[in-house]
Amino acid sequence: MSPRSPAVNEELRRRSRERLLQATVDLVGERGYEATTLGDIADRAGSARGLVSYYFTGKRQLFQSAVHRLMHLTLEAALERAPRAEDGGEELARAIDSVLGLAVQRPVLMRAHMAGILQAEGFVRCSEQQRLEFLLRGALERYGSADVDAEYPLLRALLMGAVFTVVVPGAQMPLERLRAELFQRYGLDWELGVPPGGEPPGGTRRTPAEPA
Repeated sequence: MSPRSPAVNEELRRRSRERLLQATVDLVGERGYEATTLGDIADRAGSARGLVSYYFTGKRQLFQSAVHRLMHLTLEAALERAPRAEDGGEELARAIDSVLGLAVQRPVLMRAHMAGILQAEGFVRCSEQQRLEFLLRGALERYGSADVDAEYPLLRALLMGAVFTVVVPGAQMPLERLRAELFQRYGLDWELGVPPGGEPPGGTRRTPAEPA
């Protein structure tokens, strides 16, 4: 048997890493972060346990990378959903809704993610996070932001704050209210993206032409 080519080896490594990332979000979503071990993740992924430390420096980095992968895959799917977005407002609305949707649909996972960011490790930068940043910055550019470098950190902070408010017991606010505040900040019509149903708080719709 001839040895595998470098390209084949690279593809196998990519698939192995992705299986670990997927196993991480699955297990943490089922059991919680503390109850999930690196051994559990390797077993679920069908990987040798030594591969976890080969790809990641520790459990926290693995977990943050896994959640950022889930976020950018969810955002990519939202942006590509038919009919494709024809303007930047629709793209930004879909971006906001995709992040809020994960907070509602995967609260255990997103709660653990927020807790990790608030701990000593802080915000882990990785290729998965960079892909998420690329997509969010692209949405801001097509929306027409005059200064994406300044606007992106603000959008990220607003989304993180909204996720925190959705998932943390005792601090929760209705999804509709949070969405309405974010849409008002960017002058987005309520009907863009994936509305949670019904009218926004107060029964009013705001269009980009209306003053903030």
